[in-house]
Amino acid sequence: MTIAIIGAGMAGLACAEALTARGHTVRLFDKGRGPGGRMSTRRVSTPFGDASFDHGAQYFTARDPGFAKIVAGWEAGGVATKWPQVSPDAWIGTPGMNAPVKHMAAHHDVTWGCRVDALKRTETGWVLFADGEPIGDYDAAILAIPAEQVGAIIRSHAPEMAIVADATIALPCWTIMLAFENPIDTPTETIRDAGPIGWAARNSAKPGRTGPEAWVIQASPEWSTAHLEDEADSVTIALTQDWAETLGIAAPTPLSATAHRWRYARSGKAGKDALWDANLKLGVCGDWLLAPRIECAWLSGTALGNCV
Repeated sequence: MTIAIIGAGMAGLACAEALTARGHTVRLFDKGRGPGGRMSTRRVSTPFGDASFDHGAQYFTARDPGFAKIVAGWEAGGVATKWPQVSPDAWIGTPGMNAPVKHMAAHHDVTWGCRVDALKRTETGWVLFADGEPIGDYDAAILAIPAEQVGAIIRSHAPEMAIVADATIALPCWTIMLAFENPIDTPTETIRDAGPIGWAARNSAKPGRTGPEAWVIQASPEWSTAHLEDEADSVTIALTQDWAETLGIAAPTPLSATAHRWRYARSGKAGKDALWDANLKLGVCGDWLLAPRIECAWLSGTALGNCV
């Protein structure tokens, strides 16, 4: 079949790999400007070179044997390495967290910067629409996007799938990225669950990173929910102060300070591996079906691809 996948993150690309291995022709569409999704890496220019920030997922695990084999291949190809300072089973992309997704996307037909917002059922399959315009006719369609975005696209076609998605709510996360001229004078490399801060890490100390001192600070789900509609500047000021107080330092003036609001950061858990309707030739995959981990996104996408 010719199959369209909406979403080219880990789940969508894993699904594409399984589908192409089974002889299907696959095309992916993603609203992002390039590979990454919640494994994004952002680079900010400073007078001391580009600062790098893994401002989404901080690391991933590889506990499933199938995924562990894939990660071993990434390691051999130089796009992943271990981060032992955090955990013996913590992995990161190199030189940025988005490297594995970039590596996977390079082997597939992906259209970036394309927000698919509707599907139309035909006698032979599905027509995709972006901004009201048709962009292709396919035998089957798969959604690999956050649960909150699934219902609007498939509710009229597959209401039972939409109900599952609607009931699986993700938690938000405010993230700030700080770059400094000099290293912060602290032995602490990471912070976990310290008041408003859910996680903070000296990003520039991760294996394979270059550039000036860079910190990623992520607010807890509770704090992010309470301050979801706050202005980015006020979020940056508040979280920077909390970070400095936690480290017991006076907050130095950063070279750059950027905030990013993830509305769908930590996915829910629907208790399923994937959704597929063989009659409609319509499917859904994503970490939110299993658990909020990168590994689960791969498992869900692979499971769906193997049953089509």
